[in-house]
Amino acid sequence: MENIEKYALSKSSKPKTLFGKVGLIGCGEVGRSIARMVSARGMDVVFVEVSEEQIEKSLNSLSLDIDAIIERWGMVKSEKRAILSRIKGSTNYEILKECDIVIEAIISKNREKLINERKEIFEKLEKYVPKDTVIATNSTTVVITELSSGLKYPERCVSFHFISPAPDARIVEVVRGIYTSDATYEKVKNFSKLLGKKFIGATESPGIISTRLVVPLINEACEILMEGVGSMEDIDCTMSAGFGIPFGPFAMADKIGLDKLLKWCENLYQEFGDLKYKASPVIKKYVRANLLGRKTGKGFYEYDKYGNRVK
Repeated sequence: MENIEKYALSKSSKPKTLFGKVGLIGCGEVGRSIARMVSARGMDVVFVEVSEEQIEKSLNSLSLDIDAIIERWGMVKSEKRAILSRIKGSTNYEILKECDIVIEAIISKNREKLINERKEIFEKLEKYVPKDTVIATNSTTVVITELSSGLKYPERCVSFHFISPAPDARIVEVVRGIYTSDATYEKVKNFSKLLGKKFIGATESPGIISTRLVVPLINEACEILMEGVGSMEDIDCTMSAGFGIPFGPFAMADKIGLDKLLKWCENLYQEFGDLKYKASPVIKKYVRANLLGRKTGKGFYEYDKYGNRVK
């Protein structure tokens, strides 16, 4: 029988159970998804937000997210109560001091802000968490070496990317930076197993694997649509029914969020200068109109309050 103790994220003089505490910086759409997934595995989750109002909004949104799952018979109400009971929010970083791993999951509008905000967060985290706490970013378009280079203990930093929505995705992409230690990498591997995810180790590169594949796919789908080669529904059906992909490119874009997709396009285009990453005018048009996909109820398709597509 395999000894489960090796899956503990960190060791200290104080005994810890297998289910430790996970911290989050930011509890927006991505943060909520991660919080729900981790809590469903029996671990406590604490998150930091910018205001009490935002904390309340995040917790209310979490409740609605789970209601949507219950509506589809994917969960019962007692599970909802258990999940929410393990999630706490605060405006104070002090709440993170006993965490085994802290995952940054904030949203930034542009690349410069994207990097600077995350650097500030990483530096602030070092003041509150023990030196063996793993500090991770969920971002794919910012390399972890750049974020951790100014830290006292950069060896405990890693990129830990959940494909959204995190509970549904079967993989997690993990990237070690120049400073990332073998011990940190192994801890994160074990954490992935605790979450029931297949570990995908990637070489450090903006966009890593998933984002660099998704962006050109959706851009090309928009190009085909603009040329009139096929309708939106037929393009999606070609990929989903023809190739067995659960979501066609337009449904995938709505699921990701078109504002988030646009940010990916801009960051990758700035990094590589390759036209395949330059955002399609179609994506920009929808973002300007605040038609962002499931989160706003309308993007390429329309959705009800539970995120189900309206036929």
